[in-house]
Amino acid sequence: MALATIHSRAQQGLSALPVSVEVHLSPGLPGLSIVGLPEAAVREAKDRVRAAIQNCGYSYPARRITVNLAPADLPKEGGRFDLAIALGILVASGALPAAAFEAMEVVGELSLSGAVRPIRGALPTALAAKDAERGLMLPAENLAEAALVRDCRLYPAHHLGALCQALLGEGLAAAEPAATAPQTQAVPELPEQADLADVRGQHKARRALEIAAAGGHSLLMLGPPGSGKSMLAARLPGLLPPMDDAQAIEVASAASISNQGFAISHWGRRPFRAPHHTASGVALVGGGSIPRPGEITLAHHGVLFLDELPEFERRVLEVLREPLESGRICISRAAQQIEFPARFQLVAAMNPCPCGYLGDSQRSCRCTPDQVHRYRARISGPLLDRIDLQLTVPRMGRQIMDREQPPEPSTAVRQRVLAARRRQQARGPLSNAQLGSGDVERHCATDAAGRELLAAAIEQLGLSARAYHRILKVARSIADLAGEPAVASTHIAEAISLRELDRPH
Repeated sequence: MALATIHSRAQQGLSALPVSVEVHLSPGLPGLSIVGLPEAAVREAKDRVRAAIQNCGYSYPARRITVNLAPADLPKEGGRFDLAIALGILVASGALPAAAFEAMEVVGELSLSGAVRPIRGALPTALAAKDAERGLMLPAENLAEAALVRDCRLYPAHHLGALCQALLGEGLAAAEPAATAPQTQAVPELPEQADLADVRGQHKARRALEIAAAGGHSLLMLGPPGSGKSMLAARLPGLLPPMDDAQAIEVASAASISNQGFAISHWGRRPFRAPHHTASGVALVGGGSIPRPGEITLAHHGVLFLDELPEFERRVLEVLREPLESGRICISRAAQQIEFPARFQLVAAMNPCPCGYLGDSQRSCRCTPDQVHRYRARISGPLLDRIDLQLTVPRMGRQIMDREQPPEPSTAVRQRVLAARRRQQARGPLSNAQLGSGDVERHCATDAAGRELLAAAIEQLGLSARAYHRILKVARSIADLAGEPAVASTHIAEAISLRELDRPH
């Protein structure tokens, strides 16, 4: 046989698109050429493949070898096609049977010795192979990650030589499925260092954190250094409900295609991402010549914490406006458009002024009014308008913290959050923060006193229509926490009180 076809997958965003690795041997000067829009790492496969085949004891065909990666208009990147190319050459030369690969897809990078190295994006590839009703041959180091996809036949590959011996002998054996694939726990254990009981005082901030967890709302905390803003933010993931399997797969898939990769120990955990304020716009939303997910996608179904919010470049912060509304980000390039999910909870913290001590009872502020104005103006009005909860977090005095009774732990708060989420699920699949305008009018309607209170707030504070709807959503979450079927004026009043930084227009 002079022609062989091996099925593989190319990574494009969170999708693993089908690629046919076609290998043809023809008379002519010995050499190997790869066509089909390969980037540099794919073109270099010819040297890795040649050395791997020879070091496994097989003769490399002294013929003209053409490898076509179809479809030709789909960009191919990385070393994930090495194993498929090597097997295709061996099948085309008659060293391996072609029938073994008819219902199988192959991915994996080769070392010069023939060892199979892990790839990025094994989880989305396994999902796609399962949907195509094919088995998947992949590096053994990626087996645990791919095994998260139930009912997918997986064939782990350690070494090209051992793989060929198995194919020529008794055939390949699929990996034994685990007794139970990793499951999202009903109530995952909370790390001790993330317990809300560690936070002394800050009752209003703790209440805002509970409301944010109950409704999936964004939160901005303003306060002097040392007031506990970062400590509070780090405890929000421990208050959120557990993810279902579909959400866990989405989170794991986003991590799988990132530069950091996915760790099995993180399965079922809501992500908490805290990029430094020097992060660029591309680092935040994703991008690159071959688009990779950014921080907002890696925080999907979790928390994105932006500390020292005004220190981020303004143009970087503005890219958050669209995903905060839509829950996704579309990255456009000349040749392709890739959409990444970005349904995250934004938690931000900032100082009240450049020196940090405006309004502090223990230290005096050194900033002029003009400096304070310029500092706060780094956050645009449209972005601030999209943040549901905005509150001041004062510094707690030592005497207040010493007198306080032991604070409520995360487990107790989380039970109320779970009960509130169950009430939301009874109304529909969306969290309160995700409700559209029609859903807001239907689910967040309030009584006459509440409408009068809202009307007065709109007139006095100059609130936008977006802020009006967000107040209603927050009030709905407050009512859910209280177990109330309807939104009352007391819920509206508390929701308005938690928008302390609204500016008159």
